[in-house]
Amino acid sequence: MLNYIISRKPEYIIVDNVFGNLDIEARKEVTSRLTALSVKTLIIQILNREEDILPFIDSVYRLKENDLIEFNLKFNKKVTQKKLFVEDLPKPYQRISEMVNPIVKFTNVSIDYRDRPILNLINWEIKKGEFWQLIGPNGSGKSTILSMIYGDNPKAYGQDIVLFGVKKGSGESVWEVKQKIGYFSSEMLRSFTRLDSVGNMIVSGFFDTIGLYKKPTNEQVKIARHWLQVLNMFDFRKSDFLSLSRGHQSLVMIARAMIKHPPLLILDEPTNGLDDNDVKLFTALINKIALETETAILYVSHRKEKGLNPSFVYRLTPNPTGSTGTVVQ
Repeated sequence: MLNYIISRKPEYIIVDNVFGNLDIEARKEVTSRLTALSVKTLIIQILNREEDILPFIDSVYRLKENDLIEFNLKFNKKVTQKKLFVEDLPKPYQRISEMVNPIVKFTNVSIDYRDRPILNLINWEIKKGEFWQLIGPNGSGKSTILSMIYGDNPKAYGQDIVLFGVKKGSGESVWEVKQKIGYFSSEMLRSFTRLDSVGNMIVSGFFDTIGLYKKPTNEQVKIARHWLQVLNMFDFRKSDFLSLSRGHQSLVMIARAMIKHPPLLILDEPTNGLDDNDVKLFTALINKIALETETAILYVSHRKEKGLNPSFVYRLTPNPTGSTGTVVQ
């Protein structure tokens, strides 16, 4: 698309959050191309994150209400930051605890699509309470791994994959697996259009639905309200979910994913579309979950978010015979 736009020889080019979903090498390539182009073509960049500002940009403005205000990066750094989410997380409603450990285990897993190798002899374990980040360039197989854990990828059957002590394909349904997993992806926010309240969105996590379709118990409502207090959003419990900022929608969806205290929480590119303040809120909440619960966290992202420190990193490295995996020390 960028090559096509350049071929039209426009007077100026608008790039809107150009780095979303790009891996490190792709970011470098796009940056290099736009930097060279900026010598003769005006580039206007729209973005959410200060770290994404292109190196040749010389004027920065922030949209405040209906006005553009000139923005000086040097004087925008906050010296202090108040502590976020000070209230303890609620206790589990009905603990979904697994006696088995590890809760996810891949043994010599190899996957191909139409004779194209994707994964090659993946060996990986996720144990109770661990905090992992899964990294790798675009096309390395991260989504394939997630779909074999959380989804109903038919390629998983016949492989040596054990989820919560049960070998994949031995009779469990995909819904039985999903009951033990909390899941949030930034893509979930794109497709949701139903008018549900903030409180209903959180309590719907008990039923593995996005939006409330069943009547919750009094205890379930009580726990949802506790999560609202943790998020400092109790006063917005009756507001429409869609009326929230994207950052606060993300916090609500993470609370929804965690309301059952699942053994595993999957976060798939969760900071896409968030601004710097939103990312600080996200980081504080995930660190709190990692500290106060027994839930294992699988965080998938190209970014290394400041202040978010997974204990382990699993890296996929593409090869002609399929991506191999290594634990990064």
